[in-house]
Amino acid sequence: MKLSPNTALIPIDVQRGFDYPPWGRRDNPSMERNGQRLLAAWRQRGLPLIHVRHDSVHTGSPLHPSHPGNALREGFEPLPSEAVIGKSVNAAFIGTDLDLRLRRLGVDCVILFGISTDMCVSTTARVASNLGYRTVVVGDACCCFDLTDADGAIIPAETIARAHLATLRAEFAEVIDTDILLAAI
Repeated sequence: MKLSPNTALIPIDVQRGFDYPPWGRRDNPSMERNGQRLLAAWRQRGLPLIHVRHDSVHTGSPLHPSHPGNALREGFEPLPSEAVIGKSVNAAFIGTDLDLRLRRLGVDCVILFGISTDMCVSTTARVASNLGYRTVVVGDACCCFDLTDADGAIIPAETIARAHLATLRAEFAEVIDTDILLAAI
């Protein structure tokens, strides 16, 4: 894998609120370790980094700004020089200045990871691709949760993650692992 020098890392919604109800069992216990490895490498090289945080508009949500769950997880807090974009929908580009910030930095490639694979990471990747960014999703630095289907059956998080990463790979993004990305930078 070859990266453009104009590449930004975008951690998405790595927040404490996902440890509260209604979120259930999740896949990928290595998400935090892999994400922290990415952050450390990016920071060491001084590459563009923009954090995304979900600021729910629903006051009862563990991701609402008034809830302690809105905070980024330990080890994912931004440094004073790093930007944080607050969003209230799934795509980090909708209702925010993320696209403007990236364009001002001359970014043409975005590297995405975070929570959750099937929701905000996937939606952001799809929009990034549609906006013309080379889009890379670090699959082993993402996680998602079990979901209930229309018949009441549980779909395991691992199945959901696998399907979403496959659809992203088919049309919207390159999907790689942390070690491959670290070797490329």
